[in-house]
Amino acid sequence: MKGRDLTFEEFADARQGSLLRVAFVLTADRHLAEDLVQTVLTSVWLRWPRIKDLANRDAYVQRMLIMQYVSWRRRRWWKETPTADLPDRASMPADSDVDLARVLLSLPRRQRAVIVLRYLQDLTEAETAKALGCSVGTVKSQSAKALAVLRRSKALSGTTDVANG
Repeated sequence: MKGRDLTFEEFADARQGSLLRVAFVLTADRHLAEDLVQTVLTSVWLRWPRIKDLANRDAYVQRMLIMQYVSWRRRRWWKETPTADLPDRASMPADSDVDLARVLLSLPRRQRAVIVLRYLQDLTEAETAKALGCSVGTVKSQSAKALAVLRRSKALSGTTDVANG
C-alpha cells in the first residue's frame, strides 16, 4: 500500500485483527477487547489527517491502544444487563489459555501491558518504553515483577515457563 495515500477504512480493515488480538490478551474478554479497539479506532479516525502520513503509523496506533487500556476505566451504564446465554464450550480457549489469562488479569495494568508488548508483540525494551511513554528502567522493573508473579503462579505450574529472563 506504499506509494499512495491509505484511507482510514483501508487502514482499519488491515489492522483491526491484530489490534483485537492485542486487546483480547490485555482484557481477557472478547467484548471488552472489541470495545477497546472500537474506542481506539474512533480516536484514530478523528486524528486520521495527522496520523496517515506518520512514518511509524502502526506503532503510533498500537501505543494509542495500550495507553487507552492502561487508563481505561470501564463504566457500567444503567442500560447494561447481564445475560444468561453462555458461549459454547467449543469456542472457549484451552484450559492452559484460561489459566494464563487469569494470571495475566491478576497483574496490574502497567505490568500486563509490558508483558503483552514485550512477549506477545515481541517489542524490545526501548520500543516498549516508547509505546508506554516511560523509561527503559521502568519496563525492566515492571517486566521483572510481572514475570516473577507468572513464574510463582500455581495455575501455570504445569505449563512451560513464560519467559526466561
